[in-house]
Amino acid sequence: QRGSIGRGPPRLPPKPCANSAYIVVLASGSPDMLAMLGLNSRHNGYVMEVSAEEFEALVAAALEAVPTEIARLVDNVVFVIEPDAPADDPELLGLYEGIALTERDSNYLATLPDRVTVYRQPILRMCTTRDEVVREVRITVVHEIAHHFGIDDDRLHDLGYG
Repeated sequence: QRGSIGRGPPRLPPKPCANSAYIVVLASGSPDMLAMLGLNSRHNGYVMEVSAEEFEALVAAALEAVPTEIARLVDNVVFVIEPDAPADDPELLGLYEGIALTERDSNYLATLPDRVTVYRQPILRMCTTRDEVVREVRITVVHEIAHHFGIDDDRLHDLGYG
């Protein structure tokens, strides 16, 4: 069974989460043509059917599951859900863009928020069950939050969040 790779309109304003992060859902770009042609090595042969709204709820649940002691340290970050990864990296599940807490100094003032992006379609393409989607969303959210704390990919792989 094949799911759709449809797009919906942006849903704004952002929804605040309990840990003071925000989720913004954006719809942009065209479908990932490589995956549609079966050229994406992580593609599982079909796309899971998880609506944009349900996916957003999974990201919100992953954020809510972050321990309070860690969540309260997350500072100046917006969480965004994009339907597709960038064309130059179609298998990308998530991306942290910003200045890690470990690199901030006294000049970090009046700065735009760091951005964590979770890419919906790459996650759905690599999963065959809803439980796998839930797991991959959780791993992706934790992975990107870890980058906010200055933890690199090698260490994340060692911890099972690679």
